[in-house]
Amino acid sequence: MKKAVFIGTHFPDATATAAGWRIIQIIEILQNNNFEVHFIATSTLSNINLPAGIHPHLTKINCNSFDSLIIDIGPDLVFFDRFMSEEQFGWRVSACLPNAVKILDSIDLHFLRKEREDLYLKNQMSEKSKTIFFREIGSMMRCDLTIIISLFEHKLLIEKYNFSPNQLFYLPFISKSLTPPIKSFAERKHFVFVGNFLHEPNWQTVLVLKQIWPKIKRLLQDSELHIYGAYMPEKAKALDDKKQGFLMKGHAENINTTFENYRVLLAPIPFGAGLKGKLFESFCYGLPNITTPMGAEGLCFDNLWNGFIADNQEAIVELAIKLYQNETVWNDKQKNGFQIIAKHFNWNTFEKPFITFLNHLTVDLRKHRASNFMFGVFNYHMMQSTKFMSKWIEEKNKFGKDLQAPHE
Repeated sequence: MKKAVFIGTHFPDATATAAGWRIIQIIEILQNNNFEVHFIATSTLSNINLPAGIHPHLTKINCNSFDSLIIDIGPDLVFFDRFMSEEQFGWRVSACLPNAVKILDSIDLHFLRKEREDLYLKNQMSEKSKTIFFREIGSMMRCDLTIIISLFEHKLLIEKYNFSPNQLFYLPFISKSLTPPIKSFAERKHFVFVGNFLHEPNWQTVLVLKQIWPKIKRLLQDSELHIYGAYMPEKAKALDDKKQGFLMKGHAENINTTFENYRVLLAPIPFGAGLKGKLFESFCYGLPNITTPMGAEGLCFDNLWNGFIADNQEAIVELAIKLYQNETVWNDKQKNGFQIIAKHFNWNTFEKPFITFLNHLTVDLRKHRASNFMFGVFNYHMMQSTKFMSKWIEEKNKFGKDLQAPHE
């Protein structure tokens, strides 16, 4: 039986973040194809919410105990859940298991999200944004494969940053089957937004909602906006306003049962990257939505949408009211969502090609690496610097804090 290891800061929680259930989807594909799957995290082992059959392990950063662990497992495939995990552990994987396939699951392009955040909040790119760009691109170059969740980002990497197609694999959110929603238009009421509050675009979206909601409430006096999200901070809870029907609900344990009760998902997302999990799930669960072009990126095909896309607050308000009140329009938009999922995000379309590509890498890894010249260059230079810093921190941890950083 082949083995796969995932390495990340936290164990994935499919009930808390889209990134969490995204990783769970990849793990399920591997398990369906007879892979033994392990997950190594640097967080505590408490509150693990993993599907059956996944072997959890706890490790430390900058510690050679990881080396013994990864050698004992002996994986064929090693997945890094973000580029930061690859920076910490990539060089150790290469040193201990040089023939293991290294795969980066980008989730979304962090540098792209940060650039857009800077432009939205500061109207200019920060030095931090530039640093994230170089770090993330370097991490991708050091891996044998990077999984890309959005066709927009796949095209960007090839056309603007000269990645070879064989360095990338497009694997979006995927759905096994569609279950018709239980509740009809008439049985649903109110607006909803869902998004974990560790993700800055979600917080900024809530601030936009706070601005536009009074305009909707003025014309739909019996309606409310319910906002759900894991890790809700006090500043978000403070926005709760029962008189205005702007209600902060906290963590949604089950997105299906949550979505089936609401009539419209209101998601005026101002910036971000990748695919927006809340919008994808609104397709699956028959909940029409209102969003922005940024929110729809990577999800809109054939000019179809399960609601409306608008680029200014006035249009968002107008279309939200229309979608909320017009049953015929609502039903038509719901059908669009089902059509998009069936045609562009079907599980069966992606599972076999993904496994076939992974098997090809394990069989012909030397040839694959030889065809990607920059793989060797980045692993030689950038990995050496990462290794040096990690080794220095490891020694510092052994002997206390008396050691000074190089050139300090």
